Amino acid sequence: MVSVGERLSRARTRAFVGRDEELGRFEQALAGDPQAPFAFYVCGPGGIGKSTLLRCMADRARAAGRLLVELDGRFVSRDPAEFERAAGPFLDVAGTVLFVDSFEHSQWLESWLWQHFLPRAADGTLVVLGGRQTPQPQWTSDPAWSGLLHVTELQPFSEEQARSLLAAARIRPELRDRVLRFAAGNPLALSLAAAAGSTGCGSETIWAPSADVLRTLLAGLIGDVPSAAHRRALEVVAQAHSTSEELLTAVLPEEDAHLLFSWLRDLPFMESTHRGLHPHDAARETLAADLRWRAPHAFASMRQRLAEEYLRLLREAPEERVWTVTDDLFHLFREREILARLRTWSREDEVHDRPLHPDDLDAVLRMAEETEGSASAELVRYWAERQPQAFSVYRLVSTGRIVAFTTRLALPAPPDPQDLATDPVVAAAWEHTDATAPVGPGEHIGISRFTIYPERYQVPSRVIDLSSSRAQAESARARGRAYGFAVWRDAETWAERVKGTLDDTGARPRVGEHTYGLFCIDWRQVSVEAWLGRFISATGAPAAPGPSGFSRTAFDQAVREALTHWRDSAAFAACALTRTRLAADLADPVGELRALLRQAVDDLAGDPRGVRAREALTAGYFSGAPTQEAAARRLSLPYGTYRRHVRQGLDLLCEALWQQELHGPR
Repeated sequence: MVSVGERLSRARTRAFVGRDEELGRFEQALAGDPQAPFAFYVCGPGGIGKSTLLRCMADRARAAGRLLVELDGRFVSRDPAEFERAAGPFLDVAGTVLFVDSFEHSQWLESWLWQHFLPRAADGTLVVLGGRQTPQPQWTSDPAWSGLLHVTELQPFSEEQARSLLAAARIRPELRDRVLRFAAGNPLALSLAAAAGSTGCGSETIWAPSADVLRTLLAGLIGDVPSAAHRRALEVVAQAHSTSEELLTAVLPEEDAHLLFSWLRDLPFMESTHRGLHPHDAARETLAADLRWRAPHAFASMRQRLAEEYLRLLREAPEERVWTVTDDLFHLFREREILARLRTWSREDEVHDRPLHPDDLDAVLRMAEETEGSASAELVRYWAERQPQAFSVYRLVSTGRIVAFTTRLALPAPPDPQDLATDPVVAAAWEHTDATAPVGPGEHIGISRFTIYPERYQVPSRVIDLSSSRAQAESARARGRAYGFAVWRDAETWAERVKGTLDDTGARPRVGEHTYGLFCIDWRQVSVEAWLGRFISATGAPAAPGPSGFSRTAFDQAVREALTHWRDSAAFAACALTRTRLAADLADPVGELRALLRQAVDDLAGDPRGVRAREALTAGYFSGAPTQEAAARRLSLPYGTYRRHVRQGLDLLCEALWQQELHGPR
């Protein structure tokens, strides 16, 4: 009769997928190959399959007739003598195989293990350790251990392996893509999805993990969470595209952001990038799904808090930091249908952009001719000579190969006759402005003239994502930008994609063999912040306008913009606030509006909620502090506390001024 243990072993063998290289090397060691390792160290994030691999290795060792000693690091005594007693056969019985799973819980044993315990092993023994952390570098770099120790950092399953697991679990074919997106190759997520099975979906056609599946998956991926503050930090990384310590400080102002960031960085499923922390996909999706199920209002609140911080950065951050802000903002709302049409967050074509270098020009011209023809390539050459700073060249992160370029022109009024005669697309853009609302002195237009990615020509891609983010950041911070234009060759397709965000001018200028669609927005009629709100609001509908045509969102943005430029009279004169009802009857709009703004901030002190808010706004915008961080230091406040006072002050200030906009001065 087959024992229960054998039946379990056979079931695990049937369900096991992948890890052929790791198992092959272990079987060589079991067979006594003198070149095989003596110690196997399996590491990786929670849910990646360490325990499953160790169980499979144990089954094969048992089948080979080996004596097994199996320990769990979570329950190992802190006394090395106790560990030695539990693992005694490893020192006394030849051929014993020692397994220690969850080794991260007994990591304090590591030095003792390598220095004092393992060298005393009996003949023919093997040791297998599994944990979330990598071994200390002194052991992997020690020449004495280099031929004896084999370290394997497990990776997520390939798509082929993941599909094999789901097929073996009899998950319906039409559900597998959704499960694959949720699990991102994480074996635990796939196994739990397989365990839930197609029947867990009822009549639904889209697989969604149940609360029980999520709780189990979250426990496996995250482990114990020390406190509510740590849970909130996890909720930030679940939603933010990347998380810096500064971002944690801004959205969790009452917490110790340095402590939380250090804890997050040490989590085994967290990647550290130049922009901050980025969780593995399965961990992110699980955290986000768990929060939606457990506390939907908290989920929405955290997302709104992050969105407000990104919009603040778009207005206030140093120029070198703003280019990816809208990318981060849109990532929060990536499930919205309008964003799904326009954006992709795939990391398969991860690229980075750099300014055009003279050595790049040949590659840029070659790509232009390949995709749009020689006439277009000549226009690329023309603009590269006139506005080289408008070009961004994109390289693959993985290889450094140039794969794309974009061009975002800034063209002042009145237009240059040579530009009009040379480029039919630019001529069509100026013709449209003349026919609708002409561009005045001191104003200019922006035009995303070229978007050339031969391998993914004018379809949603990371190149278009990043270029759009730069264009939006430039528009938010540019002084006197009247219009923004985008150019697409497949005009009908892009008209559907940008519906509700850009207007189709109807112009179809021709360059060489191709015609191009021209789409635009008048930035004098809507602020960039209000325009972004169309993407991230629940309905996508703009708010009702006030008496001067400004919506409340656009008005609030105008107030914030005016505060930012309060000390620069020339920049203040170009602010949208000068076009509101507040300024309509003022003899000196700039001087009187500046005084009105300063008085409105001072008036906040009359509200008990506004005393500290007034101090924060005064220090941040009127005192001459070069940065918001410097203003916080001037008030001797932690930056998070300062930002909280600023947010409250802006809310109170905008509300007070909006009432004046609607009803006139008191």
